[in-house]
Amino acid sequence: MSESQKRRDDEFITTYRALIKREGADKLLDYLLNKSDFFTAPASTRFHYDFEGGLCSHSLNVYHRLIKLLESEYGENWKEEVSPESVAIVALLHDLCKTNYYKVSYRNVKKDGVWESQPYYTVEDELPYGHGEKSVYIISGFMRLTREEAMAINWHMGGFDDRVRGGSFTVGQAFYKYPLAALTHSADFLATYLDEKEEDPQ
Repeated sequence: MSESQKRRDDEFITTYRALIKREGADKLLDYLLNKSDFFTAPASTRFHYDFEGGLCSHSLNVYHRLIKLLESEYGENWKEEVSPESVAIVALLHDLCKTNYYKVSYRNVKKDGVWESQPYYTVEDELPYGHGEKSVYIISGFMRLTREEAMAINWHMGGFDDRVRGGSFTVGQAFYKYPLAALTHSADFLATYLDEKEEDPQ
């Protein structure tokens, strides 16, 4: 593990333990640390942060982006509108659907005239339950979410969600009724397209 990856892991764990205090949070963190690949998984196969540890890094980026958006929307007293615990939950855990999801495979690539085997990530979904809704399902197995937290995690993909692309208009209603859902989607979008242009911020 690189020094920068260790720092990212430590930041995630420290932030989680400092802010997420509800019943079951300790068991969920134990699951992430010891029974999942959360800290080694990529955030995608090729679109953003497609490297070992990318998922944890992306989750932290979304957390920092969400705080910036809350400060922009509500000012320095944003904690009166949204609890820091809720912010940590929706940002740090929105992509738990990607745990135990990516697998390493190998393909032959020609380099300098010589064929060599190189690793790459493929998808092998052990729990085909969807995306945002799958994250809600996993979290709910350990601790209770508020309705707004569940909405924010469930709809964090916004218009990229398969349900929306299939014709559902429900996401708009969720964003209208639950501002944290709209802000979480915005944070995820901005983190992905503005903060994660590097291949690996080692």
